[in-house]
Amino acid sequence: MSNHTTVTEFILLGFRDYPELQCLLFIVFLVIYMITVFGNLGMILLIKIDSHLHTPLYFFVSNLSLVDFCYSSAVTPTMLVNFWVENTVISFNECAAQFFFFASFAGTEGFLLAVMAYDRYVAICKPLLYTVTMSPHLNVLLVLATYLAGFMNAAIHTGFTFQLSFCHSNVINHFFCDILPLLKLSCSDTRVNEIVMIAFASFNELSCLLTLLISYLYILIAILRIHSAEGKHKAFSTCASHLMTVTIFFGTILFMYLRPSSSSSMDQDKVVSVFYTVVIPVLNPLIYSLRNREVKSSLSKIFKTNSFYFCT
Repeated sequence: MSNHTTVTEFILLGFRDYPELQCLLFIVFLVIYMITVFGNLGMILLIKIDSHLHTPLYFFVSNLSLVDFCYSSAVTPTMLVNFWVENTVISFNECAAQFFFFASFAGTEGFLLAVMAYDRYVAICKPLLYTVTMSPHLNVLLVLATYLAGFMNAAIHTGFTFQLSFCHSNVINHFFCDILPLLKLSCSDTRVNEIVMIAFASFNELSCLLTLLISYLYILIAILRIHSAEGKHKAFSTCASHLMTVTIFFGTILFMYLRPSSSSSMDQDKVVSVFYTVVIPVLNPLIYSLRNREVKSSLSKIFKTNSFYFCT
């Protein structure tokens, strides 16, 4: 038996290694977070009020915007506070809650992107059956399944992580409670946790990536069979935004969690984490608003209507 004090709270170091950049980083991340909030909530509102956007694709896009808003909000406010508070203390339960909600919505996004790939497959490969196949009832069930899978996955990781003993230190070299820095702090044997993390991450990533790859393989074959260049361009444009979102999200996640441990460091992890916790949630509404003609058309009508009322 050895004497030790059980940790009841953690200290988040954040970006204190760069004291000269604290003010600049705060302004940059605050602006990004404000755009994230207004961009994603604005996308949800736009899809809600415009009947032309009441399609399966934009039903999934509105849920993607909600997920982006939620998992960014689970992390970014704490990070912003960290720039001005000398010691950002977070209690054990608050740390567990932050990790749970971040992992829940980040996991949900991966499954949701896979569902959206299937939606694009049906739209391009089976256009005559699209409205029948992607019925409102099925769409709701698919979205509920993504949330359920994301929250169950997060609950398992949270349970395994926060049943560990943390007695060596309570200083987390990160800007939020993530699984990798928490495992490094634990004085318990973390081999089971690492096996569970790798097993679930591998299953989740492989299932999502297989769905994406198979869907886009069929989409590519269908596009190559189209004879006219205009038809090919139109077919590809219907999934271009989703393909960009998938590449950015899964590319970052795979780089973060599948690197050899010897080549990673906490400073590198923090930089990569900024990308998928702060940058990706702000990119998605921009991608779908700037690359989709339907969204641009809806925005144009709203601005014209508001301009008319303002002028009169």
